[in-house]
Amino acid sequence: MSISSGGPSSSSPALTRAGALRVPEITAVFWIVKGLSTAMGESTSDFLVTSIDPQIAVVLGFLAFVAALMLQLWIGRYVAWSYWLAVVMVGVFGTMAADVMHVVLGIPYPVSTGFYAAALAAVFLLWYRTERTLSIHAVDTTRRELFYWAAVVATFAMGTALGDFTAYTLHLGYAASAAVFAAAILIPAAGYRRLNWNPILCFWTAYVITRPLGASIADWLGKPRQVTGLGLGDGPVITVLGLLILALVTYLAITKTDVQQTFRTSSPHHEDPALRQ
Repeated sequence: MSISSGGPSSSSPALTRAGALRVPEITAVFWIVKGLSTAMGESTSDFLVTSIDPQIAVVLGFLAFVAALMLQLWIGRYVAWSYWLAVVMVGVFGTMAADVMHVVLGIPYPVSTGFYAAALAAVFLLWYRTERTLSIHAVDTTRRELFYWAAVVATFAMGTALGDFTAYTLHLGYAASAAVFAAAILIPAAGYRRLNWNPILCFWTAYVITRPLGASIADWLGKPRQVTGLGLGDGPVITVLGLLILALVTYLAITKTDVQQTFRTSSPHHEDPALRQ
């Protein structure tokens, strides 16, 4: 499928401030915070479902996710605090959604991984057919932002199931799974930097892989030694990850180094800046 850019639809809902981009510029700090947030989402989900009634934990995770997303939509532009709060809440709820399919419904990890992969593909297909772009440099309407967050939720759920698939079904354990995904994420990175691959495809491929990578690292740190972890516990892991995220998001909020310049296409054939990266 060819991936290109189109201009914002004039018929899109107007909750998002016209012309205000709602996602950050992709920098090294973005990938670091993204990885930390995926790891924290995994540890926080596991901590909640083992500390309180799992059904209550899932409901609380869903409500927190909805509240964070509504705040993000309401603000009307990219703000580091609201954006990364939404990402962390997606991490928590996305983990719970994947775990519910396996633990509660008894669906095997390969099946749940395939299900969420199909869901992600459907989101991308509908997004592209509707907006003619999958670029984060064009998320400047509410409709596009909703497509973006639907894709993010699907990547988190699929990544969680995929990480558990390699760790449990393939019996690799957490450390080996993390090594596999760390190697896998180098492929889109090298393709973009060295081989001039499509930047949008490379971005979303890397975005998907960060989820099982971060989750595998979090499980390796927190889970007991008898299940191939280091046994540090989910609580301490959450604390350290949360402090690191807090420090980095504070840096981003102060410096605003990840705020994209507003981009508006003047015609449906105007070049997407993502393709000039």
